[in-house]
Amino acid sequence: MAKTIEKQELTEVSEAQIAVHWKEEEYYQPSETFKAQANMRDPRIFEQFTLDKFPDCFKAYADMLTWFEPYRTVLDTSDAPFWKWFAGGKINACYNCVDRHLEQYRDKPAFIFVAEPESESDVRITYQELYERVNEVAALLRGLGLKAGDRVTLHMPMVPELPITMLACARLGVIHSQVFGGFSGQACGSRIQDSGSRFLITMDSYWRNGTLADHKVNADIAVQAAKEQGQDVDKVLVWQRYPGKYSAKTPMVAGRDVFMNELLRQYRGQKVDAVALPSDGALFLMYSSGTTGKPKGAQHSIAGYLAYVTATSKWVLDIHPEDIYWCMADIGWITGHSYIVYGPLANAATSVLYEGVPTYPDPGRPWRIAERLGVNIFHTAPTAIRMLRKLGAQEPRKYKYRFKSMTTVGEPIEPEAWRWYYDEVGKRDAVITDTWWMTETGGFLCSTMPAIHGMKPGSCGPAVPGIHPVIYDETGAEIPKGSGKAGNICIRNPWPGIMQTIWGDRERYVKTYFGKYNRNPKSKDWRDWPFMAGDGALQAGDGYYRILGRIDDVINVAGHRLGTKEIESACLTVPEIAEAAVVPVLDELKGRVPEVYVAIKPGVQPSQAIVDRVIKANEEVIGKIARPKHVYIVPDMPKTRSGKIMRRVLAAISNRRDVGDVTTLANPDVVEQIRIMVQGKDVRTTQEALPEDIAKFGQVE
Repeated sequence: MAKTIEKQELTEVSEAQIAVHWKEEEYYQPSETFKAQANMRDPRIFEQFTLDKFPDCFKAYADMLTWFEPYRTVLDTSDAPFWKWFAGGKINACYNCVDRHLEQYRDKPAFIFVAEPESESDVRITYQELYERVNEVAALLRGLGLKAGDRVTLHMPMVPELPITMLACARLGVIHSQVFGGFSGQACGSRIQDSGSRFLITMDSYWRNGTLADHKVNADIAVQAAKEQGQDVDKVLVWQRYPGKYSAKTPMVAGRDVFMNELLRQYRGQKVDAVALPSDGALFLMYSSGTTGKPKGAQHSIAGYLAYVTATSKWVLDIHPEDIYWCMADIGWITGHSYIVYGPLANAATSVLYEGVPTYPDPGRPWRIAERLGVNIFHTAPTAIRMLRKLGAQEPRKYKYRFKSMTTVGEPIEPEAWRWYYDEVGKRDAVITDTWWMTETGGFLCSTMPAIHGMKPGSCGPAVPGIHPVIYDETGAEIPKGSGKAGNICIRNPWPGIMQTIWGDRERYVKTYFGKYNRNPKSKDWRDWPFMAGDGALQAGDGYYRILGRIDDVINVAGHRLGTKEIESACLTVPEIAEAAVVPVLDELKGRVPEVYVAIKPGVQPSQAIVDRVIKANEEVIGKIARPKHVYIVPDMPKTRSGKIMRRVLAAISNRRDVGDVTTLANPDVVEQIRIMVQGKDVRTTQEALPEDIAKFGQVE
């Protein structure tokens, strides 16, 4: 294998394409038991969603919803590429998620809340209780003068009050903008300013890693930051983690701050009719988590978005009302909006809502929760999978849970991590859906249909029904499947879950997602507007897609574009390695070369032998061109509060640049340890500007 690649040494790959050397993996088939119970098991579904049946094929998605007034047009392209789905209808997302289930499922839990402290009892919220609580909060918001089209910023942790508040907003047509609870007050303030929110809804505190964190302090910073940018906040509504008791050290501000729990007493038992809203009205804003530049508010519609997440929750996640479903993501990200709140609730699911970190107080926690509650669908990110594997590879064996299906989301998962997920977590029985999508797409774009397709480690699978990807190189030439070459993955056609626009910035929306491959800026024909996702991808001969990570995170080594994900995957074939991060470094001869940072499994001692094995793995799996300039064994990776490795910080260290503000990281102390390891004790940063590709590395907006 190594010799063949060495001979070719990639000379046939043009700079317009991304070099790829993935080993094709074997298929794993779903069990007959799973197939027999699946919501979607008819392979002919794909015939109903071919491009010649577009857009009418998506009527099947709209039919899963309850409408106040029927829509007139499936897809209105008159203001391309600002697509209007199911135009002319009237609908309400909250009604579809709550009210319509009451007759059949009123006494069934919608959510089971699990607090981080194991001493606290689970809280089960039935659909009837959810209906009552949502109505009271909607009455409160209406009492404050909020109405359809107004924006409200939420900065809340993983507690039941978060989906309740979101649904109350949706009931009134108020556009909610939830900021991930782990984001700083500064980040929250810039999102308040961009959305023009006059209300901030937050919480006094929440549990994180065994500590009751003061969250209210972020509200004061956020309000100040928004004010400095020209946006006043009239009211800060503060939920109490323990009703009747204030758990934050930061004082309440008289006249501005109000306890939600106290204010709600005035609205006890009140009912608010779900407002019949235009199908193309905005449901929420979801800001990208970029580290630089102006935050980008993806605006999602009511009907198109809801139809899309309802259908994909039913067919891809295979959620039935009797399942116990646990998505371990945070509602502060799009995954939580689509596949904790709106999609599962529209399918009358019972969802687990967990407050804390998955490894507290030990790595057995997720499997204990799954065993106790009878979870049978499990949904998490590769980051969490790698962390749980690193800290407790044998832990799942100790518990008697049984998953029928498991999903992975957020970034590509390496075959090594995939196999651990399948063997240990899924006990070689659960199907895995490795989903590819992003904030802007609303829901899954590529995934195996779990009862129809075989699974292939490292590949997300084919496109889901109604999605028609195409891979272009830098020049706009289409790269055929099975060619072994990769490029920029785009979607040929719109779909109901796609964002409507970037809030307040139509031009940026068109330029970012359609500018590169648009054939005619004046066209109203959807065929002229392929959506550019911003990821590199390869399509194998069997039609399965392999996502290589962000285009901005491709390293151009001696004129060959190498996907960092592929190099990281090669590193993880070394048994001692738990996590790997690859960054580009300036090189006089080759332009850019990869440097590798690895974290090793507990109990393993760092050694030169491990470094040598990492170098050898890259040479064997990819070729000498991928040989890292250095391999650093680090105590831990610099990570965000959601567990994402901050490759931007590592790239700054490798290139002797200032790492910037790292105070918002979950483990800021490790940055200085790594810097000393790489640069020595003396600070040797240079002010010289980096080339754009390295400056942008790891900084996707």
